[in-house]
Amino acid sequence: MTDVTTPSISEVLPDGSHLVLEPGSTPVLQLPHQELPAHALRQLLVRHGAILVRGLGLAAPADLAAVAHALKATPMVEREGFAARDDFGQGVYSASRWPADEPMCMHHELSYANEVPGIALFGCLRAPQHGGATALADARQVLQALPAELVEPFERHGWLLERHYGEVGLSWPEAFGTSDPETVSAYCRDHAVEHRWLPDGSLRTVQRRAAVVRHPALGERLWFNQVAFLNEFTMDVAVREYLISLYGPDALPFTTLYGDGTPVPEAVVQAINNEYAAATVSEPWQVGDVLVVDNLRMAHSRMAYQGERDIVALFGDPVRIPGHVWPAATD
Repeated sequence: MTDVTTPSISEVLPDGSHLVLEPGSTPVLQLPHQELPAHALRQLLVRHGAILVRGLGLAAPADLAAVAHALKATPMVEREGFAARDDFGQGVYSASRWPADEPMCMHHELSYANEVPGIALFGCLRAPQHGGATALADARQVLQALPAELVEPFERHGWLLERHYGEVGLSWPEAFGTSDPETVSAYCRDHAVEHRWLPDGSLRTVQRRAAVVRHPALGERLWFNQVAFLNEFTMDVAVREYLISLYGPDALPFTTLYGDGTPVPEAVVQAINNEYAAATVSEPWQVGDVLVVDNLRMAHSRMAYQGERDIVALFGDPVRIPGHVWPAATD
């Protein structure tokens, strides 16, 4: 049998930029000069869902803010984060603090919020020696690949995110940007997050969201959630068992359930992650790169790495997706 491989495709844009489409890789736009073709890039984003821009010479957090400005992307202030970041101003943050030797599972940024980023920008200030790519997976492809019997209960009931802001994980002042409980309570009421303050000063929240949505601009159905990433089964087994033994099952920093409150089996979490893995594309970081992502259409992850890695991020173009926010209590 003849081995047939899909060839790479190169397209030359009017400004001389080269778009390279390599099987299994993120589309790369190679610039002939350090000038962003913003309008063309926005069009390419609609076509491909994500573009790695190479040749801009990104050197500082402020440079990523300048890219967002050129793209006319409105930066968002992060709230309800799940991992600590440094805030560099102008909507630019460091990458989430996450152990270098542990990969970060596929997710859409803030898919559990009631107002989600339509666009995500990542910039490479320092590339690691090995690994560390920001990988991508098309949410349309993942939805099509998942078994109908797996998707159906999520379509019918949505999904729940339960969080406990206590001694483990991000504290509630870090997550909500304030140390005033009343301000947090007001935020939760305004953003469809059920919340309860506990006697020890910790906070429990529950929010129910759609697991499958339609892209507001494209009209295409997407597997848009963090059911697998924020489920307790993504934790190391020893860590999970230790936390449960110490604090009890209700004090885990996060977990996910079906929208009717039924636990999500570990096999379902694994099946979702398997389809993410099958749909994954990536491109190794080079210093100065900028990755532009449609946060609704494309999930992203972070591969394990060795060496120093310095990635900055900006999330913007806030959007409220029709039908995304559901009442936490089911009928």
